[in-house]
Amino acid sequence: MKNGFYNQQRLEHVTTKLYSYTMTSKMTGNLIKVFVYGTLKRGEPNHYWLTNSENGFSRFLCEARTVQKFPLVIGTRYNIPFLLNKPGLGHNICGEVYEVDSKMFSNLDVLEDYPNYYDREIQQVKSKDNESIDCWLYLIKEFPENLLSKCHLESYHNTEAQPYCESYLDSTKSDM
Repeated sequence: MKNGFYNQQRLEHVTTKLYSYTMTSKMTGNLIKVFVYGTLKRGEPNHYWLTNSENGFSRFLCEARTVQKFPLVIGTRYNIPFLLNKPGLGHNICGEVYEVDSKMFSNLDVLEDYPNYYDREIQQVKSKDNESIDCWLYLIKEFPENLLSKCHLESYHNTEAQPYCESYLDSTKSDM
């Protein structure tokens, strides 16, 4: 019985510490702003990554557009949305801004296979209220030139015509 009581106390202590850490991070501004433009948006196939508290903390802030134009294309047999690092081409990309804690940010790095596949950099976006926000966003720096000839999208939406398929078991780099 004593052991069970100790474990319950320990669980309550750890839970309190975790809650305290999360609240402190929120209050001290240690949250990181991330701009998502593809499968992580609300209603898209990977949005659950942002809502699963086991991945860390996230909070939707607003819809926004990149200030810089970029080509957003769908590539590979998995129909993955890629933001190509060719500033000035394409469109001001529509997406969503989230605040995330460091745990969620690390898990997003895993999802995006940063720095092996995607890179990330801080870019300015504008909310619908015209507020400027500096956010991290994931993009492809090295890619085959043929991706630039694909249709440049302003906004990504998973469709029946080009359904997104999870590719976590396969590398998609050679399939670009």
